Amino acid sequence: MTGRRAVAAGVAAALAAALAAGCTPTEDGTTHPRGTSRSVLTGKPGAAGRVLAVKIDNVRAARPATGLNSADLVYGIEVEGGLSRLMAVFDSNHLPGTVGPVRSARETDLELLAQYDRPALAFSGAQSMLLPVLKRSDLVTRTGTGAFFRRSTRSAPHNEYVHTKGLTDGAGTAKDIGLTFASATPAGGTPDTTASAKMPGARFGFTWSGSSYRVSMDGARSPWTADNVIIQQVKIRESRFHSRTGFVPFSETVGQGSAVVLRNGRSYDVRWSRPTEKAGTTYRHDGRTLPLSPGRTWIVLAPS
Repeated sequence: MTGRRAVAAGVAAALAAALAAGCTPTEDGTTHPRGTSRSVLTGKPGAAGRVLAVKIDNVRAARPATGLNSADLVYGIEVEGGLSRLMAVFDSNHLPGTVGPVRSARETDLELLAQYDRPALAFSGAQSMLLPVLKRSDLVTRTGTGAFFRRSTRSAPHNEYVHTKGLTDGAGTAKDIGLTFASATPAGGTPDTTASAKMPGARFGFTWSGSSYRVSMDGARSPWTADNVIIQQVKIRESRFHSRTGFVPFSETVGQGSAVVLRNGRSYDVRWSRPTEKAGTTYRHDGRTLPLSPGRTWIVLAPS
Protein backbone atom coordinates (compact mmCIF):
# COMPACT_ATOMS: atom_id res chain seq x y z
CA MET A 1 0.00 0.00 0.00
CA THR A 2 1.42 3.41 -0.93
CA GLY A 3 1.89 6.17 1.64
CA ARG A 4 -1.00 8.18 0.20
CA ARG A 5 -3.35 5.17 0.26
CA ALA A 6 -2.29 4.36 3.81
CA VAL A 7 -3.12 7.90 4.96
CA ALA A 8 -6.50 7.78 3.19
CA ALA A 9 -7.26 4.42 4.75
CA GLY A 10 -6.33 5.74 8.18
CA VAL A 11 -8.58 8.79 7.81
CA ALA A 12 -11.46 6.61 6.62
CA ALA A 13 -10.99 4.27 9.57
CA ALA A 14 -10.94 7.19 12.01
CA LEU A 15 -14.14 8.62 10.54
CA ALA A 16 -15.84 5.22 10.67
CA ALA A 17 -14.81 4.78 14.30
CA ALA A 18 -16.08 8.24 15.20
CA LEU A 19 -19.44 7.60 13.57
CA ALA A 20 -19.75 4.22 15.24
CA ALA A 21 -19.03 5.80 18.61
CA GLY A 22 -21.79 8.37 18.12
CA CYS A 23 -19.45 11.26 17.36
CA THR A 24 -19.40 13.85 14.60
CA PRO A 25 -16.11 14.40 12.71
CA THR A 26 -15.02 18.02 12.41
CA GLU A 27 -13.18 19.82 9.61
CA ASP A 28 -9.76 19.08 11.15
CA GLY A 29 -10.47 15.41 11.81
CA THR A 30 -11.13 15.84 15.54
CA THR A 31 -14.49 14.71 16.90
CA HIS A 32 -17.08 15.72 19.43
CA PRO A 33 -20.15 13.85 20.70
CA ARG A 34 -23.00 13.87 18.19
CA GLY A 35 -25.62 16.44 19.11
CA THR A 36 -23.22 18.68 21.03
CA SER A 37 -24.03 22.31 20.30
CA ARG A 38 -21.14 24.56 19.32
CA SER A 39 -21.16 28.34 19.38
CA VAL A 40 -20.94 29.85 15.90
CA LEU A 41 -19.04 32.79 17.43
CA THR A 42 -16.42 30.90 19.46
CA GLY A 43 -16.56 27.22 18.43
CA LYS A 44 -16.93 26.26 22.09
CA PRO A 45 -19.67 23.97 23.43
CA GLY A 46 -22.99 25.64 24.17
CA ALA A 47 -26.27 26.60 22.56
CA ALA A 48 -26.53 29.93 20.75
CA GLY A 49 -27.82 32.85 22.78
CA ARG A 50 -28.90 36.33 21.76
CA VAL A 51 -26.28 38.82 20.64
CA LEU A 52 -25.29 42.06 22.36
CA ALA A 53 -22.68 44.47 20.97
CA VAL A 54 -21.34 47.30 23.12
CA LYS A 55 -19.29 50.28 21.92
CA ILE A 56 -16.38 50.79 24.30
CA ASP A 57 -14.02 53.71 24.86
CA ASN A 58 -10.34 52.95 24.19
CA VAL A 59 -8.24 55.99 25.00
CA ARG A 60 -5.73 55.91 27.87
CA ALA A 61 -8.10 57.63 30.32
CA ALA A 62 -10.73 54.94 29.70
CA ARG A 63 -8.55 51.91 30.40
CA PRO A 64 -8.82 49.25 31.54
CA ALA A 65 -12.26 48.46 30.17
CA THR A 66 -14.71 46.23 32.02
CA GLY A 67 -16.11 43.00 30.56
CA LEU A 68 -13.83 42.43 27.57
CA ASN A 69 -12.62 39.03 28.72
CA SER A 70 -16.22 37.79 28.67
CA ALA A 71 -16.74 38.82 25.03
CA ASP A 72 -16.96 36.32 22.17
CA LEU A 73 -15.43 38.80 19.74
CA VAL A 74 -13.83 42.23 20.09
CA TYR A 75 -13.44 44.58 17.12
CA GLY A 76 -10.89 47.42 17.01
CA ILE A 77 -12.27 50.28 14.89
CA GLU A 78 -10.74 53.60 13.82
CA VAL A 79 -12.56 56.79 14.80
CA GLU A 80 -11.81 60.52 14.63
CA GLY A 81 -8.24 61.64 15.05
CA GLY A 82 -7.00 58.17 14.15
CA LEU A 83 -7.93 56.93 17.63
CA SER A 84 -9.67 53.61 18.21
CA ARG A 85 -12.88 52.41 19.76
CA LEU A 86 -13.74 48.83 20.59
CA MET A 87 -16.93 46.94 19.91
CA ALA A 88 -17.38 43.89 22.12
CA VAL A 89 -19.83 41.19 20.99
CA PHE A 90 -21.39 38.97 23.65
CA ASP A 91 -23.62 35.91 23.68
CA SER A 92 -26.42 36.32 26.24
CA ASN A 93 -25.60 32.92 27.74
CA HIS A 94 -22.44 34.32 29.34
CA LEU A 95 -22.89 38.06 29.74
CA PRO A 96 -20.85 39.95 32.34
CA GLY A 97 -22.96 42.03 34.71
CA THR A 98 -21.40 45.33 33.64
CA VAL A 99 -19.60 46.58 30.51
CA GLY A 100 -17.88 49.88 29.82
CA PRO A 101 -16.92 52.61 29.53
CA VAL A 102 -19.56 52.98 26.82
CA ARG A 103 -19.15 55.46 23.97
CA SER A 104 -20.97 56.55 20.83
CA ALA A 105 -21.93 54.63 17.69
CA ARG A 106 -20.58 55.19 14.16
CA GLU A 107 -21.65 54.31 10.62
CA THR A 108 -19.07 51.49 10.54
CA ASP A 109 -21.09 49.71 13.25
CA LEU A 110 -24.14 49.47 10.99
CA GLU A 111 -22.29 47.68 8.20
CA LEU A 112 -20.27 45.51 10.54
CA LEU A 113 -23.28 44.28 12.54
CA ALA A 114 -25.47 43.66 9.47
CA GLN A 115 -23.94 40.17 9.21
CA TYR A 116 -25.48 39.29 12.58
CA ASP A 117 -29.18 38.54 13.09
CA ARG A 118 -30.78 41.64 14.62
CA PRO A 119 -28.21 42.13 17.40
CA ALA A 120 -28.68 44.57 20.25
CA LEU A 121 -26.28 47.53 20.20
CA ALA A 122 -25.55 49.47 23.39
CA PHE A 123 -23.99 52.90 22.88
CA SER A 124 -23.94 56.30 24.56
CA GLY A 125 -25.02 58.47 21.62
CA ALA A 126 -24.34 59.22 17.97
CA GLN A 127 -24.17 61.99 15.39
CA SER A 128 -27.62 63.59 15.08
CA MET A 129 -28.20 62.41 11.50
CA LEU A 130 -27.01 58.89 12.30
CA LEU A 131 -29.39 58.36 15.24
CA PRO A 132 -32.57 57.98 13.13
CA VAL A 133 -30.69 55.64 10.76
CA LEU A 134 -29.73 53.45 13.72
CA LYS A 135 -33.34 53.37 14.90
CA ARG A 136 -34.60 52.35 11.44
CA SER A 137 -31.97 49.62 11.12
CA ASP A 138 -32.27 45.94 12.03
CA LEU A 139 -30.35 46.65 15.23
CA VAL A 140 -32.03 46.63 18.62
CA THR A 141 -30.59 49.88 19.92
CA ARG A 142 -29.99 50.48 23.62
CA THR A 143 -29.10 53.99 24.73
CA GLY A 144 -30.28 56.45 27.35
CA THR A 145 -32.09 53.84 29.48
CA GLY A 146 -31.92 53.13 33.20
CA ALA A 147 -29.32 50.45 32.50
CA PHE A 148 -26.68 53.14 31.93
CA PHE A 149 -24.87 54.74 34.85
CA ARG A 150 -21.75 56.79 35.62
CA ARG A 151 -18.89 55.88 37.94
CA SER A 152 -17.46 58.53 40.21
CA THR A 153 -13.98 56.98 39.96
CA ARG A 154 -13.64 58.09 36.32
CA SER A 155 -13.99 61.51 34.72
CA ALA A 156 -16.49 62.22 31.95
CA PRO A 157 -16.81 61.21 29.17
CA HIS A 158 -14.92 58.03 30.13
CA ASN A 159 -17.18 57.04 33.04
CA GLU A 160 -20.42 55.73 31.51
CA TYR A 161 -21.14 52.02 32.00
CA VAL A 162 -24.09 49.74 31.35
CA HIS A 163 -25.73 46.89 33.24
CA THR A 164 -26.29 44.12 30.70
CA LYS A 165 -29.38 42.52 32.26
CA GLY A 166 -32.28 42.75 29.82
CA LEU A 167 -30.27 44.38 27.02
CA THR A 168 -30.66 41.36 24.71
CA ASP A 169 -34.46 41.25 25.04
CA GLY A 170 -35.82 41.20 21.49
CA ALA A 171 -32.41 40.65 19.91
CA GLY A 172 -31.66 37.90 17.40
CA THR A 173 -29.95 34.60 18.14
CA ALA A 174 -26.28 34.22 17.26
CA LYS A 175 -25.85 33.09 13.64
CA ASP A 176 -23.01 31.95 11.44
CA ILE A 177 -20.92 34.99 10.48
CA GLY A 178 -18.40 33.02 8.42
CA LEU A 179 -16.02 31.84 11.14
CA THR A 180 -14.94 28.20 11.41
CA PHE A 181 -13.12 26.55 14.30
CA ALA A 182 -10.84 23.56 14.90
CA SER A 183 -8.77 22.59 17.93
CA ALA A 184 -5.87 21.28 15.85
CA THR A 185 -3.41 23.90 14.60
CA PRO A 186 -3.74 24.20 10.80
CA ALA A 187 -0.82 23.33 8.55
CA GLY A 188 1.25 26.13 7.10
CA GLY A 189 1.81 29.55 8.53
CA THR A 190 4.96 30.66 10.32
CA PRO A 191 5.98 30.69 13.99
CA ASP A 192 5.20 34.18 15.27
CA THR A 193 4.70 35.04 18.93
CA THR A 194 4.20 38.80 18.56
CA ALA A 195 2.26 41.05 16.20
CA SER A 196 1.01 44.62 16.07
CA ALA A 197 -1.54 46.71 14.22
CA LYS A 198 -1.54 50.48 13.84
CA MET A 199 -4.02 53.26 13.28
CA PRO A 200 -2.88 56.88 12.97
CA GLY A 201 -3.43 57.49 16.69
CA ALA A 202 -3.53 54.00 18.20
CA ARG A 203 -1.43 50.85 18.36
CA PHE A 204 -2.49 47.30 19.23
CA GLY A 205 0.01 44.66 20.34
CA PHE A 206 -0.48 40.91 20.76
CA THR A 207 1.94 38.51 22.46
CA TRP A 208 1.54 34.73 22.57
CA SER A 209 1.86 33.41 26.14
CA GLY A 210 1.74 29.72 25.25
CA SER A 211 -2.02 29.51 25.87
CA SER A 212 -3.47 32.83 24.66
CA TYR A 213 -2.54 36.24 23.28
CA ARG A 214 -1.96 39.05 25.77
CA VAL A 215 -3.30 42.35 24.45
CA SER A 216 -1.48 45.67 24.82
CA MET A 217 -2.60 49.12 23.78
CA ASP A 218 -0.20 51.90 22.84
CA GLY A 219 2.64 49.88 24.35
CA ALA A 220 0.94 49.30 27.71
CA ARG A 221 -0.08 45.81 28.83
CA SER A 222 -3.72 45.13 29.62
CA PRO A 223 -5.73 42.41 31.37
CA TRP A 224 -7.35 41.43 28.06
CA THR A 225 -6.58 38.17 26.28
CA ALA A 226 -7.54 36.52 22.99
CA ASP A 227 -7.39 33.00 21.61
CA ASN A 228 -7.25 34.33 18.04
CA VAL A 229 -6.25 37.63 16.50
CA ILE A 230 -7.23 38.84 13.04
CA ILE A 231 -5.54 41.96 11.68
CA GLN A 232 -7.81 42.79 8.76
CA GLN A 233 -6.69 45.39 6.23
CA VAL A 234 -9.64 47.59 5.20
CA LYS A 235 -10.20 50.72 3.14
CA ILE A 236 -10.95 53.85 5.16
CA ARG A 237 -13.14 56.56 3.65
CA GLU A 238 -15.08 59.48 5.08
CA SER A 239 -18.39 58.62 6.68
CA ARG A 240 -21.64 60.00 5.27
CA PHE A 241 -22.30 61.40 8.73
CA HIS A 242 -19.86 64.24 9.17
CA SER A 243 -18.61 65.93 12.30
CA ARG A 244 -17.71 69.55 12.95
CA THR A 245 -14.54 68.29 14.64
CA GLY A 246 -13.09 66.81 11.44
CA PHE A 247 -12.81 63.68 9.32
CA VAL A 248 -15.02 60.79 10.51
CA PRO A 249 -13.58 57.45 9.29
CA PHE A 250 -15.72 54.68 7.82
CA SER A 251 -14.11 51.23 7.68
CA GLU A 252 -15.26 49.21 4.67
CA THR A 253 -15.97 45.66 5.83
CA VAL A 254 -17.85 44.58 2.69
CA GLY A 255 -15.47 43.57 -0.10
CA GLN A 256 -12.20 41.72 0.06
CA GLY A 257 -8.61 42.21 1.02
CA SER A 258 -5.64 40.84 2.93
CA ALA A 259 -5.40 39.92 6.58
CA VAL A 260 -3.18 38.12 9.08
CA VAL A 261 -4.61 35.48 11.40
CA LEU A 262 -2.77 34.57 14.61
CA ARG A 263 -3.52 31.37 16.50
CA ASN A 264 -1.47 28.99 18.64
CA GLY A 265 1.69 31.06 18.23
CA ARG A 266 1.58 30.93 14.43
CA SER A 267 0.83 33.56 11.80
CA TYR A 268 -1.14 32.96 8.58
CA ASP A 269 -1.46 35.31 5.62
CA VAL A 270 -5.08 35.13 4.44
CA ARG A 271 -7.57 36.77 2.11
CA TRP A 272 -10.79 38.02 3.65
CA SER A 273 -14.03 38.22 1.70
CA ARG A 274 -17.51 39.51 2.47
CA PRO A 275 -19.66 39.89 -0.66
CA THR A 276 -22.66 41.70 0.87
CA GLU A 277 -23.71 43.35 4.14
CA LYS A 278 -25.85 40.37 5.13
CA ALA A 279 -23.08 37.86 4.31
CA GLY A 280 -20.50 36.65 6.80
CA THR A 281 -16.76 37.22 6.47
CA THR A 282 -14.51 34.35 5.44
CA TYR A 283 -10.73 34.06 5.85
CA ARG A 284 -8.93 31.79 3.40
CA HIS A 285 -5.34 30.53 3.44
CA ASP A 286 -3.92 28.71 0.41
CA GLY A 287 -7.41 28.51 -1.09
CA ARG A 288 -9.07 26.98 1.99
CA THR A 289 -11.01 28.49 4.88
CA LEU A 290 -8.66 28.85 7.83
CA PRO A 291 -10.19 27.55 11.09
CA LEU A 292 -9.73 29.54 14.26
CA SER A 293 -8.92 28.10 17.65
CA PRO A 294 -12.12 27.73 19.73
CA GLY A 295 -12.38 30.80 21.94
CA ARG A 296 -12.35 34.60 21.90
CA THR A 297 -11.25 36.47 18.78
CA TRP A 298 -10.01 40.04 18.43
CA ILE A 299 -10.44 41.56 14.96
CA VAL A 300 -8.57 44.82 14.31
CA LEU A 301 -9.84 46.74 11.28
CA ALA A 302 -6.49 48.26 10.30
CA PRO A 303 -6.19 50.84 7.51
CA SER A 304 -4.78 49.31 4.34
